Amino acid sequence: MTILDKIIEHKKTEVALRKKQVPVPVLESSCYYAAKTYSLRDYIINPDKSGIIAEFKRKSPSKSAINLDASVADVTMGYNKAGVSALSILTDTEFFGGNNDDLTTARNHNAIPILRKDFIIDEYQIIEAKSIGADAILLIAAVLNTGQLKRLAKFACSLNLEVLMEVHQEEELKKVNEFVQVIGVNNRNLKDFSVSLELSISLSDKIPDGFIKISESGIYTTEDIKYLKKAGFKGFLIGDNFMREADPGKACEIFTCEINNQR
Repeated sequence: MTILDKIIEHKKTEVALRKKQVPVPVLESSCYYAAKTYSLRDYIINPDKSGIIAEFKRKSPSKSAINLDASVADVTMGYNKAGVSALSILTDTEFFGGNNDDLTTARNHNAIPILRKDFIIDEYQIIEAKSIGADAILLIAAVLNTGQLKRLAKFACSLNLEVLMEVHQEEELKKVNEFVQVIGVNNRNLKDFSVSLELSISLSDKIPDGFIKISESGIYTTEDIKYLKKAGFKGFLIGDNFMREADPGKACEIFTCEINNQR
C-alpha cells in the first residue's frame, strides 16, 4: 500500500466521523458560508502579484516535522506582505499536522485567495471548505475517477469555490472538465515522494488551452521559477522552501524580491 493509499483510507474514516460530529446544517450556518470568495485564477495571473501560492504546513509524510511551532497568523500575513498570489493551507491532521482552524485563522488575517489543501473525496469536505473560509479546493486526479472528479468540481463551483485539479501523469489530464479553473502538476510522486521539475516541463504542452497552469513541489530557487515560466506556468506552489526557515514570511519576501529583480 502506498502512502497515498494509506491517506485515502484514513480520510474515508475521518470524513464519515466528521459527518456525524458536525452535520451539514451546522457547516452552512458558518459566517463564512455566504461570504465573498477571491478568485484563485485571477490572482495568479494578476501582473502585480508574484504567481506564488505560498503554503503553510507543519509536517509531511516525506519529511516528517518541518516547522511544528509556526504561527498560522504570522506566517500567512508574512506571505501576504511578500506579495504572494494566494495561500495554501494544509488541513489534514493525521499526515500533515494541520486542521480546519488553521485555514480559518489565515482567512481572518488575509484578504487574498486561500486554497484548502486536503484529500477531498466527498461533497461534505467541500461544504466544510466553504464553511471555514476557503476560496478554492484541491481535487487530486490520482484518487478520483473521471465521474467523481467532475461531480465534485461541479459541486464546488455551485458554492463559488474554484477548483485546482492536480495531476501527476499525462493520463490524468483526460479527467479535466469545464468546472476546473486551474491545473497543477505535482512534481512529487505521491507513491514514493521523489521530486522532479521535469514532470511539469513534460506535461506543460499536454495541458489543454484555457486552463491556468501551476507547478507544485520541488521549487527552491528563482532559476526554477524562470525555467517553469518559459514552459508556460503562471503559478508556483511553494511550501517546504519557506516553511523550513525560522521566519517563513521573511524567506518568502526575499524570494519574491529576487523574482521581481529578474523581470
